[in-house]
Amino acid sequence: MEKKKKISLSSFSILFIILLLLALISIVLAGQPFDPALLTATDTVAKVIPASLSTIVMAPFNGFKDAIEICIFILMLGGYLSIVNKTGALEAGIQSVVKKLKGNELIIIPILMILFSIGGSTFGMAEETLPFYALLTSVMVVAGFDTIVSVGTVLLGSGAGVLGSTVNPFATGVAMDALTAINIETNAGIVIGIGIALWLVTLLPFLYFVMSYAKRVKADKGSTILSLQEQEDMNLEFRKKSSQEFSFTKKHKIVLILFGLSFLIMIVSLIPWQNFGITIFNGWTAVLTGNSFGEWYFGDLSMLFLIMGLVIAFVYRLKERQTISAFVAGASDMLSVVLIIVVARGTSVLMASTHLDLLILDRATMLLGGLSPILFIIGSFIVYFFLAFLIPSSSGLAYVTMPIMGGLAYEMGIAPEIMIMIFASTHGVINLVSPTSGILMGGLEMNKIEYATWIRFMRMPIFTILITNLAVLILSLYIL
Repeated sequence: MEKKKKISLSSFSILFIILLLLALISIVLAGQPFDPALLTATDTVAKVIPASLSTIVMAPFNGFKDAIEICIFILMLGGYLSIVNKTGALEAGIQSVVKKLKGNELIIIPILMILFSIGGSTFGMAEETLPFYALLTSVMVVAGFDTIVSVGTVLLGSGAGVLGSTVNPFATGVAMDALTAINIETNAGIVIGIGIALWLVTLLPFLYFVMSYAKRVKADKGSTILSLQEQEDMNLEFRKKSSQEFSFTKKHKIVLILFGLSFLIMIVSLIPWQNFGITIFNGWTAVLTGNSFGEWYFGDLSMLFLIMGLVIAFVYRLKERQTISAFVAGASDMLSVVLIIVVARGTSVLMASTHLDLLILDRATMLLGGLSPILFIIGSFIVYFFLAFLIPSSSGLAYVTMPIMGGLAYEMGIAPEIMIMIFASTHGVINLVSPTSGILMGGLEMNKIEYATWIRFMRMPIFTILITNLAVLILSLYIL
């Protein structure tokens, strides 16, 4: 049966509506006091500050300043991918892969989801997954799947790992450091143990849901949940060249080797080797950006992709004008993704400037204080959902909340490691469904998927992992 075209709100509209609602809430709650101990060194007023017109207007701009590194990274990445596309190596490589996997395309999904989840658990691979959509989505579509399968493979794979963070320095690492600062010692082994359990009970359901949906779509294209417009966008963006035959030349193979090397360097450079006592990369890997592998971030990665783009252009003998035109065109294609992230980050900036986040944290701790351990775990789980919605940054959320929530758990005789993993779990879940998550909204924009469509797909997966995650956290009470 033919599906009707649906008109739904764009990601930009949803984010601006949220921004205005949060501003309105700050006006309604203006003057509400909270514990002055929650204030940072630069703040002096322990009450909600109403959002002024200038605060609202400047929120996206300040969000841009706050997210400048990842925005530049995405623009450089877009230019790099456009240069690679100019060589034709990706199209030829994709056709070659699909031909070799004929009848076994499903094997791609579990392999990639497990790899992405390991990256998420160990070094917080999240925004860093955005480059993989450009290659993976084309492979998935040509193999007979749709764009939902691509997003599910990348986002739910890495998301399961981030949710079950073990040695992730941007989540569990920051949370443990925040507790150490208030003289609460934590056991890294316990954190890793709970993290592995959360990782497994999240990854397995995600694998089941993505692969089940992928099988249905491959067997019957009419079973896709994409709207007609989304299907048209998918065919235009990702299937437009699939009918052409490309010869896979030696130069194409060299380009793809360099392409793979780029992402290998990115992954190796982001792993915090120094935290594990590994010093093999110290010094000599700093020759390119001044930072050794393990200390790289988005600025270093931006220059990596710029340089590798120029190297690929030189190897393929692209002319100077072709290279520049391709790079500029690729960067412009990523502009919508950058703007989505900017507005999403603007909501977080507005929350911090009005102190709404601190008010919620203060009231939450007052409500949780007299609860039984099991109700305390469930209540903390719910509270962190609201907090993670308001503060999408994992490190920012940990630094703001962990001294309060972790300290409260410690006073009640509950292992602070459980609170660390409540934070990691809820933050991981909210980044998979919240419109304030730049990772989610950016990935959807790159794949031309509406937010409402993604939420429809995620209803059962999210419900399932909420139950499994709560079960692991409650069980931890009886083990520790």
